[in-house]
Amino acid sequence: MFTGLVEEAGRITKIEEGGMLRLEIFAPVASSDASLGDSVSVNGVCLTVSEVRGDALAFDAMAETLRRTALGGLGAGSVVNLERAMSAEKRFGGHLVQGHVDGVGEVLGVVPEGGAEMWEFAAPEDVLRYTVEKGSISVDGISLTVVAVRDDSFTVSILPHTREVTNLGSLRVGDFVNLEADVIGKYVEKLAGPHIENFMSERQSV
Repeated sequence: MFTGLVEEAGRITKIEEGGMLRLEIFAPVASSDASLGDSVSVNGVCLTVSEVRGDALAFDAMAETLRRTALGGLGAGSVVNLERAMSAEKRFGGHLVQGHVDGVGEVLGVVPEGGAEMWEFAAPEDVLRYTVEKGSISVDGISLTVVAVRDDSFTVSILPHTREVTNLGSLRVGDFVNLEADVIGKYVEKLAGPHIENFMSERQSV
């Protein structure tokens, strides 16, 4: 489990393709106390540490992960957002992020707004159905507050600090990002959905 508060912007130093995609990432903060088997959020994808090499960590991404995320589009030199799994003694400053990507989004535009920037991301219906104004969403592992929800996209406001300490500074229009909707909405739908359907059915039969 993660909070969406990025601990460092790491840099991919090496990519190896085989049965799985191996990513080697320069990550002095995340590697400082890392052990084999630890969970780390890499651009919002929960990956398992497969090797610790000094200031670098290696991860293996299987085919299913590549099908459902934007990790396959990364290359050597790409900047990635990193967050170690949350611990009980730290403040919970973001929102519940599982590292289970719901869909891939696309950067549609960036517009300066005062000292901040308004970013718009295209998103699939599987994400937008749980996206609400002023709710939370994870974009490449960053916990962000939704400004507005449109038919096929949503907007967020980005502070200069957020842009500086994450991969946002390296993204351009047309780039793809990993999206994870707030898990609370999914549980509400799962638990309340059947009751709502029964209620609506009863009303229609009256």
